[in-house]
Amino acid sequence: MGRGPARVVLGVGGGIAAYKACELLRLLTESGHQVRVVPTAAALRFVGAATWSALSGQPVADDVWSDVHEVPHVRLGQQADLVVVAPATADLLARAAHGLADDLLTTTLLTARCPVVLAPAMHTEMWEHPATVQNVAVLRARGVRVIEPAVGRLTGADSGKGRLPAPAQIFEVLREVLERSGTRRADLVGRRVVVTAGGTREPLDPVRFIGNRSSGKQGYAFARTAAARGAQVTLIAANVTLPDPAGVELVRVGSTEELRVATLAAARHADVVVMAAAPADFRPATYTPEKIKKDDSGRPPVIELVTNPDIAAELGAAKRPGQLLVAFAAETGDLMANARAKLLRKRADLIVANQVGVDRVFGADANAATVLDADGTVAVLDERSKARLADDVWDIVRDRLPRPTGGGADRPPPPAPAPAQ
Repeated sequence: MGRGPARVVLGVGGGIAAYKACELLRLLTESGHQVRVVPTAAALRFVGAATWSALSGQPVADDVWSDVHEVPHVRLGQQADLVVVAPATADLLARAAHGLADDLLTTTLLTARCPVVLAPAMHTEMWEHPATVQNVAVLRARGVRVIEPAVGRLTGADSGKGRLPAPAQIFEVLREVLERSGTRRADLVGRRVVVTAGGTREPLDPVRFIGNRSSGKQGYAFARTAAARGAQVTLIAANVTLPDPAGVELVRVGSTEELRVATLAAARHADVVVMAAAPADFRPATYTPEKIKKDDSGRPPVIELVTNPDIAAELGAAKRPGQLLVAFAAETGDLMANARAKLLRKRADLIVANQVGVDRVFGADANAATVLDADGTVAVLDERSKARLADDVWDIVRDRLPRPTGGGADRPPPPAPAPAQ
């Protein structure tokens, strides 16, 4: 994780999900990091200090009156390489947004000059309350990474958005953040990003479909790295079986038309749309409500196909001033000629082109690509991990984005200067 062992402060808020922070603590310590746990008084009612101390190998810091000579309310934040709070309750988000410092955890948040990641967990009504929405917007505008909560079973019998993401997925966010700590700032703070991933399926009958080999790994890498860089990310996933990435809003779709509807809706307020999904170019003209069966003739049925809409071209035609569209060209033939043609036809700002095929790119953990810019610039990215490739493409996107103007009711304020690393 990151560029070597780091000094991490793990804050724990007073929610039932506090027990999940034990697993996050284990992942951090097993990666070699030195972790100091700072639970709130309410958190200690869920998980005791002895547990945190045993798992971290460090004394638990839980109030400003212990070890006063070490000035813990200042030193912990000053000396940390990363501060993460999981779970972050609605109350804790409110106190952090308003700069309150009435316990050791909130004083640590005020003194931290390192990346700060908050993982909220609360009931859906609390997450969607206008006060919480505003507090999250304020924190994100200051450069704090507030990751999106997951959707699922909450305390009691109810379900909805507000569940703490899986510790392993929070850990992936922290790994991405630490990897760029000291070298790259949270340069996508205040930006709204839409990423599509996976491959669509066009049903023939209740059991068969037309699809493709896309695994969604590259699109998920774009979503994760954008979230780690501070963006507010909507990930639209078509038939992907990967673990849900923490820190993004996930929308699941199946067919190309479902992908189209979801993407057009999400793109209305987006600064960047990354079309990493592989939509099916064609779909059956008719859907058979019962399974298609062989007959005695031995002749296969004739399946008539119709052309699906070109979602990227539709987005390109409807782009707002300053909005960027990143399209993809997965090719088996003349890569550059096909990519240039798609760049023009789709009115994209960038196109990420690569050679694909059986046992090539699809499902792999590495990728290579050529990025064509509408201004004629070409960047060749040799084979690297899909996460690193996504990061490198985000560098290109970042340099093309206009400076945020803020002031709109439909978007958060412009980002504040990132704290010194």
